Amino acid sequence: MRRRSIESRAIASVGYDPAMAILEIEFTSGDVYEYFAVPPSVHDGLLAAESPGRFFQSRIRQKYPDRQKR
Repeated sequence: MRRRSIESRAIASVGYDPAMAILEIEFTSGDVYEYFAVPPSVHDGLLAAESPGRFFQSRIRQKYPDRQKR
């Protein structure tokens, strides 16, 4: 999945597969996680957020099933 860089102290890049509803996040630590059953509106909200890290904490983390890729 292709990811694009974003301006964030916590998140390095974000990718999204709308057909599978999978959100992929690379953190500045180098860890990469996939989040499943994520609606497009949440992906769009993350990209538009003033603070992507805070958006992630409140709207994504522990709300969607996840899997660490690396």
